[in-house]
Amino acid sequence: VRIFALMDEPILDAICERIRHKTYIKGSRILNHGGIIGKMVFVVRGKLESVGVDGIVVPLAEGDACGEELLTWYLEHSLVRTDGKKVRLPGQRLLSNRTVKCLTNVEVFSLRAADLEEVTIYFTRFLRSPHVQGALRYESPYWRSLAATRIQVAWRYRKKRLSRSDSQTI
Repeated sequence: VRIFALMDEPILDAICERIRHKTYIKGSRILNHGGIIGKMVFVVRGKLESVGVDGIVVPLAEGDACGEELLTWYLEHSLVRTDGKKVRLPGQRLLSNRTVKCLTNVEVFSLRAADLEEVTIYFTRFLRSPHVQGALRYESPYWRSLAATRIQVAWRYRKKRLSRSDSQTI
């Protein structure tokens, strides 16, 4: 999995201790739109498709991951108590804005949300580095699709603004 190539040995060991091997059959769903994201999944073999709320379809295959927004969410939504321990506010959950379904039988490594939260607590300093965050987002089909959509919206807004200013000067 490409994301793991960025990580040091201690964090890889912590992830390997908690990771589980799973198989999903063709047609099953890993993430549902509006459902709670309960795991981060790393695709070992097979093909999936991720459909966003905007209708954009992103294919996923070997080496890709889904649910990676959970990692960023845990890093952003944790609080540090006076004794140095991290605490998450109760009742807060990350909801999926896409549906990920299997196009073939899929073999994955799965990291449960609770396990991922524990890893982020131990390795917050490493995972918060701009280099790692940038690389995670660059490798992620989810973040790439989100970035492309935002760039398109900004471009359309700019074109509309320019056309309005051109029509007002005439």
